[in-house]
Amino acid sequence: MFAAYAARIDRDQPLNGLELGERPAPEPRPGWSTVTVKAASLNHHDLWTLRGVGFSEDQLPMILGCDAAGIDEDGNEVVIHSVIGQTGHGVGPREPRSLLTERYQGTFAEQVAVPTWNLLPKPAELTFEQAACLPTSWLTAYRMLFTNAGVRPGDSVLVQGAGGGVATAAIVLGKAAGLRVYATSRDEAKRERAVELGATDAFEPGARLPHRVDAVIETVGAATWSHSIKSLRPGGTLVISGATSGDRPSHAELTRVFFLELRIVGSTMGSKDELEDLLAFCTATGIRPVIDDVLPLDRAREGFERMAAGDLFGKIVLTG
Repeated sequence: MFAAYAARIDRDQPLNGLELGERPAPEPRPGWSTVTVKAASLNHHDLWTLRGVGFSEDQLPMILGCDAAGIDEDGNEVVIHSVIGQTGHGVGPREPRSLLTERYQGTFAEQVAVPTWNLLPKPAELTFEQAACLPTSWLTAYRMLFTNAGVRPGDSVLVQGAGGGVATAAIVLGKAAGLRVYATSRDEAKRERAVELGATDAFEPGARLPHRVDAVIETVGAATWSHSIKSLRPGGTLVISGATSGDRPSHAELTRVFFLELRIVGSTMGSKDELEDLLAFCTATGIRPVIDDVLPLDRAREGFERMAAGDLFGKIVLTG
């Protein structure tokens, strides 16, 4: 079957390790289902895999891709929950939690095998392309906002780095939940798009906000860390799920953290129950994932190049 896969690890030029070509189809195994992939979306996790982060050369070649929606062996339209090993279903009770491609072949292929427990029904209201955007970045944003930040309607939130998958998801979800959302971006066009999506206002990175916020959604890391801390009200919460600009800020702002009794919460992905809630939330409210572009699988390199350059607003989706 045709697939996009990591053939080599290159920490400095990750796309050098990306190959497109034939790979073996999944083999049947007890407790697992084979899904015919209709749509799959790109995540920064795929670039980190090509760099060898959380991944070793003895696992090569590895088909990339964590997110997908498709059709299972019984003809059901399904969405894949990409956290494997969260329970003992299909993997054994002692296997640690991981994302799909950290241990198993991924979704950028005509077919993918996952534990049957990891399948959820795809709502009829969502297209395959829309549903494929939800299990990683949108689920991450959902958990950051509603589980780990604990915000309520009327609260205010700063979303750093408008344009990325998690950031755009946080803006849309926050607006739908009745939050006052502020966003930042270096790009004026992306700031305008953030406001169109529902942000109350959007600013250049580091700009002073109209007031301090209840929570910050942080995925950028070192470049925005100081601004995130300074933007919080006393007792506010910073939730971090990524560090695309690096994980070592020059100013950790520790004095502010303890003096203002700020909370810093790490967040990774989300549970199957939270994904089910997210699917229901999208269905009930009519909100839909922000899709930058839909490309055929044989143009996956183009999608990777745009994601690596930050030249996107929302998700890039690959179809068969």
